[in-house]
Amino acid sequence: MASATRTYLAYQHNAKLYNLRAKITSVRPFSALHEASRLLFKQADEDVYVVVTDQTIFHPQGGGQPSDVGTITSTSGISFTVLAVRKDVVYEGQVLHLGRFGSSGSNSPSMFKEGDTIDLAIDIEKRLHHSRLHTAGHVLGAAVRHLVENEVEGFDELKASHFPDSASCEFQGLIEGKWKGPIQAKVDEYIAAGMPVEIEWWDEEDFRKRGLERLVPDPGLVQPGEKFRVVNIVGAEVYPCGGTHVDTTDRCGETTVKKISRSKGQSRVSYSVK
Repeated sequence: MASATRTYLAYQHNAKLYNLRAKITSVRPFSALHEASRLLFKQADEDVYVVVTDQTIFHPQGGGQPSDVGTITSTSGISFTVLAVRKDVVYEGQVLHLGRFGSSGSNSPSMFKEGDTIDLAIDIEKRLHHSRLHTAGHVLGAAVRHLVENEVEGFDELKASHFPDSASCEFQGLIEGKWKGPIQAKVDEYIAAGMPVEIEWWDEEDFRKRGLERLVPDPGLVQPGEKFRVVNIVGAEVYPCGGTHVDTTDRCGETTVKKISRSKGQSRVSYSVK
């Protein structure tokens, strides 16, 4: 994988940063991206550009969470609407902001230059919605594990999607429909308790001393010497996670367990938040 200056993920350290001043490190037409990077963006028009900054508050799509959207504006007034964000697969650690420059009244829009100082601003309403969904997904996972871990053969948590209108958590093992009511009750209990949702940084030993060896992520996911980011829902569960979250479980809002479906030895529990 090619090397390049990594984008500092400011949102992972402070999810309440809705605005941030940064610097431009790269501006390219979408067509100039490596093919593998272009494939990250489905149905992207050829007239869009990709901007890379030295740090970002935009959460790139991944880990089951949609990307942030918003704007990037230079101190000289050039504007760029961010439509989608992804982590580059060619230049490890770079975050790609895809979007369009505002019209300058000429045939070609004014664009940023490398080194320009710019201001990032995310769509706060969408960020909060995504954060509520993401935390609610972990609350649901914790509720399911608490109830059925010892009741369902081969149980394990697999993956989750925290997208609006299609949020769900997937599990190894067949979870019968009779568990829907108890799972909803446990989710309601966790939400009402207002459990703190804390962002922490652990190494492998931190997992082991807590008896959570099953959660140790692939060491290749972090740079040498770095720790793993975890989300600790105090009193419920810990999840290795790079996403954004609300401060306490009650801020998820009303969370509804919609359906349990089963196929090929696995179960999917869908949910929604209001």
